[in-house]
Amino acid sequence: MTDKKEKADGPAAAESNPENEFALSLTKYNDAAAISHRVLAKVCRLAIDGDGKTILSLCEEGDKLLDEECSKVYKGKKISKGIAFPTTVSPNDILTPYTPLATDPGENEIAIKKGDVLKIQLGAQLGGYPAIVGDTVIVGQDAELTDDQKNLLQATHYCNEALLRLLLPSEIHPLTTPEKPHRQPSAYEITQILNKIAAAYDCTIVESTTSFNFLQNEIEGKKRLVLHPGEGMPKSEGAPEVGDIWGVELALSKGSGKLKDIPGKRPTLHKKTDTKVGLKRQTSKATFTEVNKKFGNFPFGLRQLEDERTAKMGIVECVRCGVVRQFEVLGEKDGSITSRLFTTIAITKAGINKIAAPPEPELEKLKTDKSIENAEILDFLKLPLNKSKKKKKPAAKKEE
Repeated sequence: MTDKKEKADGPAAAESNPENEFALSLTKYNDAAAISHRVLAKVCRLAIDGDGKTILSLCEEGDKLLDEECSKVYKGKKISKGIAFPTTVSPNDILTPYTPLATDPGENEIAIKKGDVLKIQLGAQLGGYPAIVGDTVIVGQDAELTDDQKNLLQATHYCNEALLRLLLPSEIHPLTTPEKPHRQPSAYEITQILNKIAAAYDCTIVESTTSFNFLQNEIEGKKRLVLHPGEGMPKSEGAPEVGDIWGVELALSKGSGKLKDIPGKRPTLHKKTDTKVGLKRQTSKATFTEVNKKFGNFPFGLRQLEDERTAKMGIVECVRCGVVRQFEVLGEKDGSITSRLFTTIAITKAGINKIAAPPEPELEKLKTDKSIENAEILDFLKLPLNKSKKKKKPAAKKEE
C-alpha cells in the first residue's frame, strides 16, 4: 500500500495533474498567440494601406509569415507547429472566411479598394495548441470613414466585449457572492443581450454565428455557442467552464443578418472529418494523404497543398464521401457590409484571459450620433473579465 501511494504522489502524478497540464498547454497557446498577433498586425497594415492589392496576395503573405514565424520557435524539438487557420480575407458582404486560389481566373485578380470592409482571420499552432485571431479593418481607414462603417465597428467591439463577459462561468463571475451565485445565461439570453447592443448602432447579429471550445489538435470541440441559429443549423451545446479554451466568434451586419450562398465563389477552405471511407480515385487518395499529414484536423486552404490544380480535382471525392468538409462561401443576403472578430480565450480561476485577440479600436475616432443608452448594459460592460490585479499589456497593436 505504501509503495502504491508513493508512486501516486510522485512526478508522474504531478505531470498528469489537470491543473499542471492546463498551465503547460497555456504556454504553447500563448506562444502561438504571439505569432498570430504579429502576423495579423502585418496583414492588417498591408490591407489598410493596400488600395489595389489583391485579396490573394494578402492571404499568401499571411501564410508565408505564419510559416516563417513558426519555424523560429521550438527549434530542435519534436513538436508539431504551423498554421492552425490559413489567412482569409473576406470583403464587404462576404462573411465566412474566404481565401481565393491562384489558379482560379477572376478570383485571383480581385483587388481591394478604399472603403472596403475586410474581415481578416488567421492562426498558428504549436504542439497542436491553436491560437486563432480575427479583426475587421477598412481599407484606407486612416482617412474619413462613413457613419455606417463607424457604427458597425463600434457595435462589433461592444458586442464582442459583452459576449466575452457573458461566457464567464458562475463560479468566477464578478457578480457571484457566497450567498447568491450569478446565473449563467442561456444561448437565447446571450443573443438577446447582444441584439440590444447591435440595435443601438442599427446593426444585426449574423445568424448561426458559432463559437467552439478548443482542444489539442481540434478547433471544433463538442461544446458550442450558436447565436441566432438558422433553420436546420446545429444548436448550442454545453457551457463554458474553468479550464476551457474557446474560440469566440462575433459577426455583425448593417443589414438583415441573414446568410446566402455567393454565386461563383468556389469553397476553398476545408477541414478533415472523422469519417472513414475508402477513396477510389488516385488524386483523391493523394490529396487526402497530404491533408492528413500536413494539417490533421486543422482547417486548410487548397492553395496550401503542393499542387493546387491536383488538389482541386482530388478534393471533390473527399468532400462527396464526407472525409473532408468544405466551408461554403456565404454572404449577407441583402448585400450590406459585415464585420467579424475572432478571439481565443482561456477560462481560468481568475477569469477570462484573451490569449489571441484583435486590438481594441480607437473609439474616439468612431463617434457618431449612435450610442448605447441602456444603463444596465453600460454597467455590464464595465465588469472585469479577470480578477487578477496585475495590469495586462494590450493583446496586440496595429503596426505603424
